[in-house]
Amino acid sequence: MASPLKTELCDMLGIEYPIMLAGMGGAAGPTLAAAVSEAGGLGVVGATGYTPDELHGMIAKVRSLTDKPFGVDLLLPSSIADSGNREDLELEISTEHHHFVDQLKQEFEIPDPSAPLDRPPLTQDYFRQQVEVILDERVPVFASGLGNPGWMVPDAHAQGMKVIGLVGNTRNARRVAAANVDAVVAQGTEAGGHTGRIGTLALVPQVADAIAPTKTIAAGGIMDGRGLMAALSLGAEAIWCGTAFLGTWEAYQDSEERGETDEWTRKVQWDKLVAAVDEDTRIGRMYSGKTMRHMYNAWTEAWERPEAPPTLPMPLQGLLVGEALRGAREAHIEELVGGPAGNGAGLIKAIRPATEVVETMVSQAEALIERFGAPVGA
Repeated sequence: MASPLKTELCDMLGIEYPIMLAGMGGAAGPTLAAAVSEAGGLGVVGATGYTPDELHGMIAKVRSLTDKPFGVDLLLPSSIADSGNREDLELEISTEHHHFVDQLKQEFEIPDPSAPLDRPPLTQDYFRQQVEVILDERVPVFASGLGNPGWMVPDAHAQGMKVIGLVGNTRNARRVAAANVDAVVAQGTEAGGHTGRIGTLALVPQVADAIAPTKTIAAGGIMDGRGLMAALSLGAEAIWCGTAFLGTWEAYQDSEERGETDEWTRKVQWDKLVAAVDEDTRIGRMYSGKTMRHMYNAWTEAWERPEAPPTLPMPLQGLLVGEALRGAREAHIEELVGGPAGNGAGLIKAIRPATEVVETMVSQAEALIERFGAPVGA
């Protein structure tokens, strides 16, 4: 028997429940994505940090863990260099910025990382290579976490793929919908990671009205069945949920296996999430150069000091701070542990399996349907 939560978008994507894992870089690897898909939602891998060869491998791993539909999320920001190597881009970073980071390294006793970061910088060429992999692999769903994916929509549709764009306001929702995407994520400012300025409750119905019949997906502050029901009542046909899945055993598991994090760091992140309240996340640009909601810690506080220089645009800010943050992680400096998270972090009371998060969300929402009736979107 089909769930009373099932929407037209569920049928379009081939999923049982209108629950989509947000493609969180680092946290949402193949293991977490596959677990969400197996539970009846849509697991989405956050793949911006993967080289094309690594991306092939990550997609293969998802397919080895589930035969259910899944997605891959990439960033496609337009305001970024077309090309360039790491050395050339680093020449654009001022002495003032390097001096400030050096001061922070001294203040927090951050050592140099064990090895230099051997990663290509984020450029348009790099993103296009990643998209070529997505198309070659015929990933069921592609999500653009930043930017308009319109340029690749015809090729994706020709491969039988679905394309989703993430936006933070109605103007961009109209623009992305006009590019013939299959659905638009209306992401409120409560969301963790890259986010905008408008609250979810105000944004979702405005986007749903503006882009119909294109499907709307709600994101930002949605943590349980109550949030799912609210989103459907606002006109969304699914939710894009990240922070709730940060509090799962599968979060960051693949990153640990790849040596990008470690068991100690994951435990500290979990402890901070379980202890968090709604005011423990803030928005800033000190990690990526784009507005991002993250756990507040000593690193983010330092960048809010009067003497801190202005943050740099993407990808320069990431190049500036990347090695210092890696050094802090390797040295297990607890006051600098953080990461993207949304306002809903205060609702995480324990670390659970991802399957349990989906099942609890569904059972809560279905109980609300019995009490109040089906929401608009379901």
